[in-house]
Amino acid sequence: MKKYLLLILWFSGLFFGFSQEVTTNKDEVNEIIDELFDEDLALNQLINSLSNYQLLYVSANYNSDTYFSGRDIGINQYNIRPQITYVNSNGLFASLSGTYYSEFYPKWDVTIASLGYGNTIGKKKLFRYSTSYSRYFYANSEDNVFSNTLNLSLGVHNKNRTIGTLISGDYLFGDDQSFQISSRSYIKISLLKNKKITLNFTPQLIFIAGKQTIELSRFVFENGLISTQNYTSDNFNLYNTQISLPLQLNVNSFDFELGYNINLPSEVGDETNLKNTSYLNFSVAYLIDL
Repeated sequence: MKKYLLLILWFSGLFFGFSQEVTTNKDEVNEIIDELFDEDLALNQLINSLSNYQLLYVSANYNSDTYFSGRDIGINQYNIRPQITYVNSNGLFASLSGTYYSEFYPKWDVTIASLGYGNTIGKKKLFRYSTSYSRYFYANSEDNVFSNTLNLSLGVHNKNRTIGTLISGDYLFGDDQSFQISSRSYIKISLLKNKKITLNFTPQLIFIAGKQTIELSRFVFENGLISTQNYTSDNFNLYNTQISLPLQLNVNSFDFELGYNINLPSEVGDETNLKNTSYLNFSVAYLIDL
């Protein structure tokens, strides 16, 4: 179970979107918030586009199947991730989220509280960074191996914000410690745009790698006898490559997303013959201007 905890922490990462009513630069605001938490891209551009604001964003994301870093663990189940996030013009953000699994017991698996800060770098504001701390509260105390995460993210995009990349690093600690690095690159294709509605197709390529402790065994010849000796090895590996194909619809203060996702997991340790997996996701969100 321990080896899946790191994968669950990534899988339960923050989902975020944004609506378009708060500022005249609607595309910018919508993309900034999308990029901050979908697993995360960042809040900092929003800070520079609006002079003074406080926002509350409520969202829920449904995934038709559950895979941990792309791996099928033999349980056919869906999951739902609700989240509420507060953002202000000083660059501070805070969120409370959780994950519900249809076949786990207890079904409400984890609650995540996060606090962070983000801003842009340079006059052209093409670079952005964010840093945050997250605390995990598990329903099952046996899962409490990694209960804290420190995150540092750095992103870059072109002037029109149609192409971008985010690199993120996480240090996980609690009863044990580990770290992971992920990257997400995207291309935004506008399909429809007017004063109240935008429709974008935003294909994304995601890589996730991390440290894992693997249990190994070897044969030892001693005193004329052959015995098996067990030991552990710490390895840094690429866990999963994901292709995400979402359609994103923004209508006034509502956001909707329908996506198809393909996982290409990489073999780690003694894993063999890993199969590619796929699932559908649907999300709905609403923005409240405080």
